[in-house]
Amino acid sequence: MADDTVRAGEIQWVDLTVENAESVRDFYHSVVGWNPEPVDMNGYNDFNMIKPGDQTPTAGICHARGINKDLPPQWLIYITVSDLDESIASCRKLGGRIIAGPSNAGAYGRFCVIQDPAGAHAALFQPAQP
Repeated sequence: MADDTVRAGEIQWVDLTVENAESVRDFYHSVVGWNPEPVDMNGYNDFNMIKPGDQTPTAGICHARGINKDLPPQWLIYITVSDLDESIASCRKLGGRIIAGPSNAGAYGRFCVIQDPAGAHAALFQPAQP
């Protein structure tokens, strides 16, 4: 979630939350060449994954702990919304469910994980206001 020019409807981030982030981090480092960058999570590290030859994070690999403890073990897209509370209300009204959150993502903003009526998961992300 590092882009300063986010717009509603765009996929802003993707990450994977699993029990053992280190082994999955190493898997993707070997398979696709992503270089891990630790992210301090107050007692353990999650990882930003950096594509070769670049310094910009392209994805995250996270432990299923803390604010991520209830997230499903799958690649999860984060879709930018203008008003998270309004999007949560629409999700529920249209037959979706809130799986986790809403949660604070520090200086980045807020997010929640939803399940759509077909059973697919996605995260909704509202950037912090400057």
